[in-house]
Amino acid sequence: MLIQEKKGNLHTYAGNKNIDWLPLEWFETNKRIQRKKTTAGIEISLKFLNENPKLTQGDILHETENSLIVVEVLPCDCIVVQPKSMFEMASVCYEIGNKHLPLFFENDAVLVPFEMPLYRLLLAQGYQVLQEKRKLIQPLNTTVSSHGHPESNSLFSKIMKSLPA
Repeated sequence: MLIQEKKGNLHTYAGNKNIDWLPLEWFETNKRIQRKKTTAGIEISLKFLNENPKLTQGDILHETENSLIVVEVLPCDCIVVQPKSMFEMASVCYEIGNKHLPLFFENDAVLVPFEMPLYRLLLAQGYQVLQEKRKLIQPLNTTVSSHGHPESNSLFSKIMKSLPA
């Protein structure tokens, strides 16, 4: 079965159909082309040729009369940091970003896929760090443009606008 676009998300879906989950690892949610199997064993070919699919938990990929094929993001080992202040948030994000690792955000906590060297580094620097199994579903858009655009809505520009002059 070939899928080239998302049909919606369970959060906004009004129907009541059987769900066949398509399990994906967090790093597979941005792949434009891949072959996978649903939990019911249906082979799926994902081909998002025009753009990054940015798949997330609950995305509906296919609908039939009786069922839906829906994305299930699998939990993985994560580093979880709950910063105590905006300064600590900035420092933690800087340390993680300096390693070029993806950042995720959930309930005022920063999440990153588990790596022992980063875990030890953050512990040594005195941050409150946990190792937990979590679903990485809310990536932070941290793209910063060095030449700046007035309409830029990056995390960096939001932080800079919130600082007192």
